[in-house]
Amino acid sequence: MIGALSAAISVAAGAFGAHALRTRLPPDLLAVFETGARYEMYHALGLLAAAWAATRWPGPLVGWAGALLVAGTVLFSGSLYALALSGVRALGAITPFGGVAFLAGWVLLALAALSGR
Repeated sequence: MIGALSAAISVAAGAFGAHALRTRLPPDLLAVFETGARYEMYHALGLLAAAWAATRWPGPLVGWAGALLVAGTVLFSGSLYALALSGVRALGAITPFGGVAFLAGWVLLALAALSGR
C-alpha cells in the first residue's frame, strides 16, 4: 500500500513540477524537485518489490528493507521537495541520510533474497 501511494505521490509531484512550478522556480531548483520525484518513483517500485519479496522470503530483512526505503523516501525526496519549494539550501544536508537509507534498504533486500534461496 505504501509503495502504491508513494508512486501516486511521485506522479503527482512530477506533474506539479512540470506544470505548476516550471514558471515559478529557477531551473536549478526545478531540477532538484524533479530529482526528488524521480527517486520517489524508483523507490516506490522498490517498496512494491519488497512487498512481493515478503511473500517469497518472509523475515526481518525484508521488513527492514521496506522500512529503510520508506525512510529514504521521506528524507531524500522530502528534503529535495522542501529545498526546491523553500529555497533553503541547508535542507540539502538531510538528503544524504536518505541516500544512505536507500542504499541500506536495497542491500537488505538483496540479503533477504540471498538468504531465501
